[in-house]
Amino acid sequence: MDIRTALKQGLAQLRDAQVPSYTLAAELLLLYVLGRNRTWIYSHPEEEISAAHAERYAELLRRRMSGEPTQHLTGKQEFWGLELEITPDVLIPRPETEHVIEVALDRLAVREIRAGRRQTLTGEGLRIADIGTGSGCLAIALAKELPSATIFATDISPAALAVARRNTLRHGFGNRICFVECNLLDGLRDSSLATRQSPLLDLIVSNPPYIGRHEAATLMREVREHEPEIALYGGEEGYEFYANLIAQAGAHLKLGGILVLELGHNSLPAVRPLFDAPAWINVGVTNDLSGIPRVLTAEKT
Repeated sequence: MDIRTALKQGLAQLRDAQVPSYTLAAELLLLYVLGRNRTWIYSHPEEEISAAHAERYAELLRRRMSGEPTQHLTGKQEFWGLELEITPDVLIPRPETEHVIEVALDRLAVREIRAGRRQTLTGEGLRIADIGTGSGCLAIALAKELPSATIFATDISPAALAVARRNTLRHGFGNRICFVECNLLDGLRDSSLATRQSPLLDLIVSNPPYIGRHEAATLMREVREHEPEIALYGGEEGYEFYANLIAQAGAHLKLGGILVLELGHNSLPAVRPLFDAPAWINVGVTNDLSGIPRVLTAEKT
């Protein structure tokens, strides 16, 4: 069997099984099996593949049709231009979560302008926390963009932290990110790095659990059956998680510190009023490319 035939058959099988994004899934699984890139397979369509590779590809197609996410089958996902290891212990990073990074960097730049400082934003002197880090995608992206910043990443799941640590080491940020196993910010002041510096933070980012348990039946089976519940569900309604997170963030941010939160598709009406307090100013909402309110940000007074 040649590459063209294998890919054509894979596309047809996934399409007939009504797999979402079946073209991309068929390609990624074949690339993974062959250890090649997209350019190579499309420039070598008549290249024969071995029986072992064909069998492995067929197996992965069957697993994908049964509902396993492509990222779990290949063990990887790209985020902010970085390839990350993904396992069933962590939430698969979504493209819309990149808006959290964009908004955080924009807010930091605006703060520099207001302070009359030059915009050489390297993160010098900044202390940042990523709450519920999962795969480490937000912390690692910020480490990439702010090479002089000190970054903490917390998660209640030791399995998720193990994945995040491997991703951090893979991208050379092992000495830049301090991982803390705790709920929200509970253990941050006790971390070894925090005890050597001021405990207050300049920036807190988080993609918290925001799906309501009552919505579980409406989720795609790839999500409902294969991604970690602890990273998905924020309570029966989905927005219960935010109140405690916002309260803790207010206690850990410096004056002028910035909080950037990802929102669920229907979270804004419940979360926005939590910032109607003297402690917060410059509250803003950013829509994703689908026009859904996706990121909420505020500054501590």
